Amino acid sequence: MQEQSIRDAVLAAVIVVIVFSILWAMLSTLTDRIFPWMTLVLGVLVGLAVRRAGMGLDWRFPALAAAFAMLGALISNVVVAAAFTADALGTSTFTILRAVTSMTWPVFFDESVASADVVYGVFGAAIAAFYANRRLSRAEFLALRKWQQEQESDRHQ
Repeated sequence: MQEQSIRDAVLAAVIVVIVFSILWAMLSTLTDRIFPWMTLVLGVLVGLAVRRAGMGLDWRFPALAAAFAMLGALISNVVVAAAFTADALGTSTFTILRAVTSMTWPVFFDESVASADVVYGVFGAAIAAFYANRRLSRAEFLALRKWQQEQESDRHQ
């Protein structure tokens, strides 16, 4: 139980979201196509990163992975839309991202985010939550269960 680390899980999830957003934007501009199902891949990657870095056993790690997968889906869609806009305007993606204001968000959600993006985001979050918890061998599971029962019996005494 002491091996669990929320901080490491958050750091791993942030790194995965940043790297994935960049790679998805690069792939989309290279092929001149947007792949909305890539959000499912993001869910798998975030879930595995949270599992590996956080080594979590309780509910916090799937919840964290799901939240970062949803946030990552939004961020990735923003980066991909910015990459296409930058290509159309002949400027860089970073220039477009720096120019985002509160007036830009309603236009972005009206023009770029479809209901399919939301569905893929929700399924990506579910996939991330599924992969987030550490997998235990039978012996590890039994040892954890025994430890939890001892903790509970100590609490009731």
